[in-house]
Amino acid sequence: MAKKEKEKKETPVEETVETPVEETPEVNPFEEKYNAEHDAHLRLAAEYDNFRKRTAKEKEMSYANGKADAVEKLLPVYDNLSRAMNQETADAAYKKGVEMTMNELVKILTGLGVEIFGAVGDEFDPNLHNAVMHTEDDSVAENTITQVFQQGFKMGEKIVRFAMVQVAN
Repeated sequence: MAKKEKEKKETPVEETVETPVEETPEVNPFEEKYNAEHDAHLRLAAEYDNFRKRTAKEKEMSYANGKADAVEKLLPVYDNLSRAMNQETADAAYKKGVEMTMNELVKILTGLGVEIFGAVGDEFDPNLHNAVMHTEDDSVAENTITQVFQQGFKMGEKIVRFAMVQVAN
């Protein structure tokens, strides 16, 4: 009996390991088709929304660019009125008429969202001003505009025309 017990102990015991069998979910062809159609519908809706936003932005930019072009065409009129205001004249009615015309043009430009910049005493900014002359003047701080040859105009962040200025070194 000792021999039999020994043999029983030495013989390997086979263990049965149960591996879980993964059940594949039953695929419903109608549900699969529904999910595919739903996904396609969501993609189409997102694409349309992006198209709508893009066209609205393009329309807005087109309007802003058209407005800036129209303002740019009016700038020679502004320059000529500015020169006329600086001329000496004995006719007070003529001077008053030029001033009224200039005030009305500035009012219209302001109503369109145009900002006029470039005044004597402002600090020089290369993003806004075009320095065409430099002067050595110790009474004025460095990078200060000492003379304005042509006013600058901008609409929002868009520069319609840079200001032509003289800058102190």
